[in-house]
Amino acid sequence: MHFVRMVPLHWCMLWLLLPLSSRTQKLPTRDEELFQMQIRDKAFFHDSSVIPDGAEISSYLFRDTPKRYFFVVEEDNTPLSVTVTPCDAPLEWKLSLQELPEEASGEGSGDPEPLDQQKQQIINEEGTELFSYKGNDVECFIASSSPSGLYQLELLSTEKDTHFKVYATTTPESDQPYPELPYDPRVDVTSLGRTTVTLAWKPSPTASVLKQPIQYCVVVSREHNFKSLCAVEAKLSADDAFMTAPKPGLDFSPFDFAHFGFASENSAKERSLLTKPSPKLGRHAHARPKADVQKVCIGNKNIFTVSDLKPDTQYYFDVFVANSDSNMSTAYLGTFARTKEEARQKTVELKDGKVTDVFVKRKGAKFLRFAPVPSHQKVTFFVHSCLDAVQIQVRRDGKLLLSQNVEGIRQFQLRGKPKAKYLIRLKGNKKGASMLKILATTRPSKQSFPSLPEDRRIKAFDKLRTCSSVTVAWLGTQERNKFCIYKKEVDDNYNEDQKKREQNQCLGPDTRKKSEKVLCKYFHSQNLQKAVTTETIKGLQPGKSYLLDVYVTAHGGHSVKYQSKVVKTRKFC
Repeated sequence: MHFVRMVPLHWCMLWLLLPLSSRTQKLPTRDEELFQMQIRDKAFFHDSSVIPDGAEISSYLFRDTPKRYFFVVEEDNTPLSVTVTPCDAPLEWKLSLQELPEEASGEGSGDPEPLDQQKQQIINEEGTELFSYKGNDVECFIASSSPSGLYQLELLSTEKDTHFKVYATTTPESDQPYPELPYDPRVDVTSLGRTTVTLAWKPSPTASVLKQPIQYCVVVSREHNFKSLCAVEAKLSADDAFMTAPKPGLDFSPFDFAHFGFASENSAKERSLLTKPSPKLGRHAHARPKADVQKVCIGNKNIFTVSDLKPDTQYYFDVFVANSDSNMSTAYLGTFARTKEEARQKTVELKDGKVTDVFVKRKGAKFLRFAPVPSHQKVTFFVHSCLDAVQIQVRRDGKLLLSQNVEGIRQFQLRGKPKAKYLIRLKGNKKGASMLKILATTRPSKQSFPSLPEDRRIKAFDKLRTCSSVTVAWLGTQERNKFCIYKKEVDDNYNEDQKKREQNQCLGPDTRKKSEKVLCKYFHSQNLQKAVTTETIKGLQPGKSYLLDVYVTAHGGHSVKYQSKVVKTRKFC
């Protein structure tokens, strides 16, 4: 049996789910006529004992109280997929397989097999664990060919009472529940003012190619980006006076759930159009104030201007494409930007040894000034370009010392001059807006960026490849730093251009899934010729490609990623 986990979610899809119930009933199978009848009444599935194949459900978890769902696969070699979306707290969940009892039948005829007896068998038999995950990412499990049996999905929240969503199907190839993202899923900032930001993104193929009804929802936050629309709605609901957690043991009706954030179909659509009046999100803003998060759905437009923002304030922007019929959504790659200052924009002052975040609009320019101590002997500049390349020019008392394009991370060391002042000009490119981090210091040994070798490539040893492992090496420096290596299975045609389009290069290891982490270690050598380390990554699948990333973290906490490396295990050994 071959299992693959895939992200983004519009490729992820599972089967008939059944929560624990005191009722006596047979484990159901997919009856298409019954399914079509039930799916029209969405309220039927709120905390219902039966969840149909191919429908997303919402449910609630009490802290430290696990919840279990069961679903049956009656035929071998059946495709199987399940997607779990945490809303406002990290979840722990696992999927396990029980052997299907011979007495159980899903044909819908004969005397029903008591569910209590089947539950008792599950309690007595641990089963085989297929997958487990802990975190707040939207995670998907897929089996292209699964055996018949009784499957159990168990979820747990250890932080607080929370709610979540689950989508399941046995027909992942034909189901397309989540809208697709374009080849370039980034949200671009095309215009930046003191109180306005204009966003643009490429249209979803679900609308442009498949001609399915969709709408885009824009979310603005002063705290962070969001990983799902469910998380946004949970944040919006957190301030509602009526949003109190239900008490354990209650037998909920659809009406009850309308008071706990599990809205009916009509109220959900009404809520999706609501947003806060401050800041105003175009002409569509019509809701009561919220402190830090705003959401507006704008139809099928792929350009939008957010207005009435505060000057000189950093905002985080997310775009979600949602299916207008099912309301299931997929997240674009969010971005962030700082609005311009109220007065005429001044030159940004750099402080010695402090990292500064800089946003440069498309074809725009930003000026920074560095005035070190008068007696300095040299100045070191660290520049980390998050997205596309940016041009940097450095002048010392009016004299041009440096002019280069920077892509990724670069370090420049310039000779100092008593009482000198440095003017840095950053120029954006024609492709789109640029985000970067810059640090200037006269004490390179005491700064937030880690020391880096000139060569930041990961080398793979072809002769040491096996069907289940690869061996790689990378260079370090004379300073002791922490190195962490991560792996991610990718398609055979995956390349670095695709990687750049999909990921902000300034994101550190804290944004990676825990399941992708291989190991972390400290490493250095006073002899630079010996400052090299090797690692063998085991437990890989034969004939599969993996993307490897090495992060080095400085004592100040800033992480820098080495150049990514795609490796492939041997298919035959």
